[in-house]
Amino acid sequence: MNNKKVWLITGAGRGMGVDIARAALKDGNKVVATGRNTEKVAKAIGADENLLVVKLDVTSTADAEAAVKAALDRFGRIDVLVNNAASFYAGFFEELSMEQIDRQVQTSLYGPMIVTRAVLPAMRRQRSGHIISISSTAGLTSFDFCSAYSASKFGLEGWMQALQAEVGPFGIDTTIVNPGFFRTELLTEESTSYADQPIEDYNERRAQQMQFWKAANGQQSGDPAKLAQALITLVNEDKPPRRFIAGADAIDTAEQVAATLREQTDAYRELSSSLAYEQV
Repeated sequence: MNNKKVWLITGAGRGMGVDIARAALKDGNKVVATGRNTEKVAKAIGADENLLVVKLDVTSTADAEAAVKAALDRFGRIDVLVNNAASFYAGFFEELSMEQIDRQVQTSLYGPMIVTRAVLPAMRRQRSGHIISISSTAGLTSFDFCSAYSASKFGLEGWMQALQAEVGPFGIDTTIVNPGFFRTELLTEESTSYADQPIEDYNERRAQQMQFWKAANGQQSGDPAKLAQALITLVNEDKPPRRFIAGADAIDTAEQVAATLREQTDAYRELSSSLAYEQV
């Protein structure tokens, strides 16, 4: 039995998307690799008879519908959607403009929603499919200088968890991936934008944050090629996980989040439990 699948990957022109596309092709699958610049996507991945490159700006409903149609016309089905396209608007909340926050949410939350909405009718007809959304440890907890990014990732997680309940009855699986620091292009100037409304009170801490984030670029401990291979493993499982914590640093973060939630629950357990309406 041929268990090879058709993958549609967003943001496949650079970073983790390239590694995911290459891993899927190497595993014998057919791949629809998408990006805003198709020449860049094709050059990054290389020629392959099982590869279809399609233009896709994830914030465009028309692009998403056209990409899905192209995939179905070429391969007849879509088995795996990887919502990978990402950007990072870094900065203290007060210093970020609402336009920057809007662009962050458009790319990292609305984008996956738009593409998934375009893919779902085909998956429902098939009564099968797997939707993978790349979140972050910033979708589990947040840090200063990451308010807009975390807001988009927290939104992504809430939407994905609800989506699983909605589409599971059609045989469609969903997986949230929470990577730690991986050596992708997310922190390059092409993907990261910084707050553009400086406030004097933040000057010292902003300088420290900028130094940290710029120094982290290219020094992250995670190997995106290994993460891509891990996704191949998960997709080929009979019952894929609904969440995958990716990287030893991500495991540390997840465990700390779980411990903190337990501590906060226990600290006011008596007060919390006393809030029921008293029947007279």
